[in-house]
Amino acid sequence: MAIKQYINETMAEMKHVTWPTRRQTVIYGILVIAVSFFVSAYLGLLDSVFAAGLKLLIPSLS
Repeated sequence: MAIKQYINETMAEMKHVTWPTRRQTVIYGILVIAVSFFVSAYLGLLDSVFAAGLKLLIPSLS
């Protein structure tokens, strides 16, 4: 009985949800991909800088 009530309440709440349009979904998806690309490029650059710095400090790492 509790499961049926839960499902009914969930379905009632889902009717109140405002879903994004297809255009919004595409724009948000592109934004997520772009931000992910820039963050990965930034972290890759930092990794290279720190690796080069460590090689200067500890020559045996080369």
